[in-house]
Amino acid sequence: MTTSLSIRMAAPEDAPALLEIYRPYITDTAITFEYDVPPAEEFAVRIARTLRTYPYLVAEGEGEIIGYAYASPFKERAAYDWAVETSIYLKTGLSGQGYGRMLYDRLEAILRRQNILNANACIACTAQEDAHLTNGSMHFHERLGYRPVGIFHQCGYKFGTWYDMIWMEKMLGDHPKEPRPLLPIGQVDCSDLLN
Repeated sequence: MTTSLSIRMAAPEDAPALLEIYRPYITDTAITFEYDVPPAEEFAVRIARTLRTYPYLVAEGEGEIIGYAYASPFKERAAYDWAVETSIYLKTGLSGQGYGRMLYDRLEAILRRQNILNANACIACTAQEDAHLTNGSMHFHERLGYRPVGIFHQCGYKFGTWYDMIWMEKMLGDHPKEPRPLLPIGQVDCSDLLN
């Protein structure tokens, strides 16, 4: 692991660099069920939309973006305000070096400050690993304390293969009778978590 890793909030201007990390996940894997690489302009809009409410983190090592993680709404209804879906992508070849854990640790710390209580991950999985999908993401989330809560069988078709999708969850806090309201990311001081 590089000693000069820094984590900061993303900006729409990061779209081209983040898209280059995401591109092989689309073109070479079933980790995402997206088929086509979006234009950088669309990716910038996705980043900006996320940052209205949720964190979108970028990890940089030695001046180069090596990964990103973000939260998005679990569902749009108001009763779901305390739950998010989390996502993470690392530059090809960098998994297993601790970068993902560092990104998720920071992401979860910020989510707690936003009063988020449930982190949910939607993960492609398979009974038979192949060249396009291993269960590495599922095992990564398990190591971080996520637990499986549901599976949808053969719901994603990519590269001529039907893949399953598993939902995993992690409780980020207790569920009080009267939860504190969701704080948009712009109202949360997370400067001590970013460097």
